[in-house]
Amino acid sequence: MLRHIKAVLFDLDGTLIDSAPDLAAAADRLRMDRGLPGLGPSLYRPHTGTGARGMLKIAFQIQPEHPEFIDLREEFFRNYESNLVVHTRPFEGVKELIGSLDELSLAWGIVTNKSARFTDPIVKQIPLLSQAKTVISGDTTPHAKPHPEPILEALRRMNLSPDECVYIGDDERDIVAGKAAGVKTVAAGYGYLGDAGDIDRWGADVNIYSPLDLLKWLPKT
Repeated sequence: MLRHIKAVLFDLDGTLIDSAPDLAAAADRLRMDRGLPGLGPSLYRPHTGTGARGMLKIAFQIQPEHPEFIDLREEFFRNYESNLVVHTRPFEGVKELIGSLDELSLAWGIVTNKSARFTDPIVKQIPLLSQAKTVISGDTTPHAKPHPEPILEALRRMNLSPDECVYIGDDERDIVAGKAAGVKTVAAGYGYLGDAGDIDRWGADVNIYSPLDLLKWLPKT
């Protein structure tokens, strides 16, 4: 059990919400605007957690050092920004999980590497997310995960110590950041794992394979 926990912090994409369809559509729009066929969401999904870098790699087989990468990335961002929540939804079980956290009097917040440019409107447009006590985006602090500062900033805003909080995410950098911040960590095995392989090697305190699995590890009162 994750004892003495007073709050749960969540990564966003791949942990609370399934944003893969809208991110894939933004990348496929790049292709179709250039006369290329769309690839469909299934090819993009495993790489959603790596953001624009992963989407552009699938769409055009290019890396960040490619001379066209910066322009394509900004065009991708504009495509995505105009269609943030067309198909994006909380994962199955997330609504029930949040309801249970409320019943347990456990606060919760969001710590994501997604920039506020996208995070803020998504949180406003998905009512469940607007209940978060704090939202830390990738550009809220000078550092992004795997640096611990975003999690530490969330703790400061919620007036919590690290031993009172758990952080859950679907990427190894989430676990690295959580450990560096001194919080308990949970690996979300249902998220966008990409090429991560076995999540056991991340060294999280707990591994879960559906959102509601988290409840098995939380204090009941």
